[in-house]
Amino acid sequence: MKDGKEKWARVRIRLIGGLFAFFFAITSARAFYLQVINKEQLIKLADKQHQKIVPLTPVRGAIYDRNSAELAVSIDMDSCYAEPRNMENIREAAARLAPVLGIARETLEKKLTGSRHFVWLQRRITPDIVKKIKDLEIEGVGFVKESKRFYPHSEMASHVIGFTGVDPEGLEGIELKYDATILGNTGYLVTERDALGRDIALKGTVVKSASRGHNVTLTLDKNIQYIAEKELAKAVESCGAKGGIALVMEPESGKVLAMANYPGFNPNSYFRYQPGLLRNRSIADSFEPGSTFKVFLVAAALEERAVTPRDGFNCENGSYSIGGRTIHDTHKYGHLSVAEVLKYSSNIGAAKIGSRLGQDRLYGYLKKFGFGEKSGIDLPGEAGGHLRDKSQWFGVDLATISFGQGVSSTSIQLAAAISAVANGGLLMKPFVVETITDENGNALQQFSPQARQRVISPETASIVAKMMEGVTVEGGTGAAAAVEGYRVAGKTGTAQKVDPVTRGYSVDKRTASFIGFVPADKPRLTILVVIDEPKTSPYGGVVAAPAFGAIALQSLCYLKVPPGKSERTKHEKNVVKAVEPSEMAAEGTIDEGTEGGVMPDFRGMSMRHVLRSMEKKGLNVKLIGSGRAVEQNPQPGRKIGASDRVWVKFAPAA
Repeated sequence: MKDGKEKWARVRIRLIGGLFAFFFAITSARAFYLQVINKEQLIKLADKQHQKIVPLTPVRGAIYDRNSAELAVSIDMDSCYAEPRNMENIREAAARLAPVLGIARETLEKKLTGSRHFVWLQRRITPDIVKKIKDLEIEGVGFVKESKRFYPHSEMASHVIGFTGVDPEGLEGIELKYDATILGNTGYLVTERDALGRDIALKGTVVKSASRGHNVTLTLDKNIQYIAEKELAKAVESCGAKGGIALVMEPESGKVLAMANYPGFNPNSYFRYQPGLLRNRSIADSFEPGSTFKVFLVAAALEERAVTPRDGFNCENGSYSIGGRTIHDTHKYGHLSVAEVLKYSSNIGAAKIGSRLGQDRLYGYLKKFGFGEKSGIDLPGEAGGHLRDKSQWFGVDLATISFGQGVSSTSIQLAAAISAVANGGLLMKPFVVETITDENGNALQQFSPQARQRVISPETASIVAKMMEGVTVEGGTGAAAAVEGYRVAGKTGTAQKVDPVTRGYSVDKRTASFIGFVPADKPRLTILVVIDEPKTSPYGGVVAAPAFGAIALQSLCYLKVPPGKSERTKHEKNVVKAVEPSEMAAEGTIDEGTEGGVMPDFRGMSMRHVLRSMEKKGLNVKLIGSGRAVEQNPQPGRKIGASDRVWVKFAPAA
């Protein structure tokens, strides 16, 4: 009996001890799990329970020009917050703060008496306002540093750089395209909370996870950008135009050195401008290029040997009917060489060259030059222009497209295409971002020039460039683009705008342009100037060419490009001779057997050729004006009487 009781007691002791051991093991395992395995998760959960996180503005990286001049930076500014729990008299505090912050007292009081225990009063405020608030010495009001985007040069290159919102997320330009690269990690304002979730005073405030974004270096040159913007503004204002565009590129690389739009905007206060003014019209707007297209027509025709430099075309005395439509030239011309079709910008000559080339080949070369598709520039919002498929060309389309009507392109497409002529035949991809670096200046990504394709041979490019030089010399449509000491290759353009209401061509609205490269023999810069709806004159040679010349001269001087030799080398003379037919044949020959008393036909001739003819004929003729002969008295073939008034009137080519 006694042994049985002792045995049962030992069993109970062992059972209870086993239970204790079992529960101890379970407790130890749970503790191990909570304190070791699940430690980080529980810490985060605990932080959430007794901390409140207020996100702060990320710090964006800087944007520089190619010479490391700052174009966009992030600066530290004070943001003001309030802890209503720590305010003794909210009504009084609101009354004192409201006039300083520029907020209605009722609005501010309502914000402070809400259910929140932490409120922003105003973010990123100026130092003078910060001082005024601090001088009030209001309990429960504090400050924390936040980043604000600032553009030190205001409107300069604003359409390229773009701007950011309050967040700050990129909304336009480089700021938008490279937002993920430029934007840093968000910082956090951490506040302590009590067991009931109420905010505790921010005496122990810390900022976590704040890091700066990467920096972006552009191909833009601040000084050339300034020159382009200044001269573009001058050109637009002087002719009362609606707006304008100016582009400067390196033809060899495709680097954009300047991209100007007028009117511009200040990205520091972009919200004050109409949305239309924020658009980068250099890449987003397309227009009919007009006669600038003749360069690509001639290049294609020469490359395909559809014409030779010595070929001449009858320009029908200024009026030519084709496909049920009559094509006109601004001035009446007879026979013109291929070079003179460019020089005098003859639509009739261009239509006849286009007819020889044919629509299949013309369409193929326009596509090769990059028309009808995006250039691929690293900016948001690029348009592709419009080039109808050749299967949709009907009637007179081949003729009109030959001189740039019925097709549209963007400014960047035109600049890239003309650069292909300047650099020897390669279509380069235009770009504006050169390098991406970290905050220590270490290069993370480098962008190099990219050739999209070869369009024409170097030989053809050289011939076309020499022809384009004729546009900028005396008598050419772009003589106003000439730059003293430098050889200039260029082309004027004048195109009617399409009326959005009638969907036909506007009677009085035009787009005037000039595009070219300098120096013509060793191109350093491709420059395009587009003037939208000029009032004083519709011609690119009048309103756009002078701005081209001014931008070219100042940019070349800034880049320290020395003026060229005034005399061409023997090799260059031979090349020019090959592309310029005999002057007498080009201008219209004069029958040497004609009697000296008979009035020759001077129409279409330059003043130099009129003088030469007068000398040979022994005539004494009064010369009026300058440019090319447009009118004369007596009429051609009439005998000159002793009392007749003999004169020849000249006018600049359009």
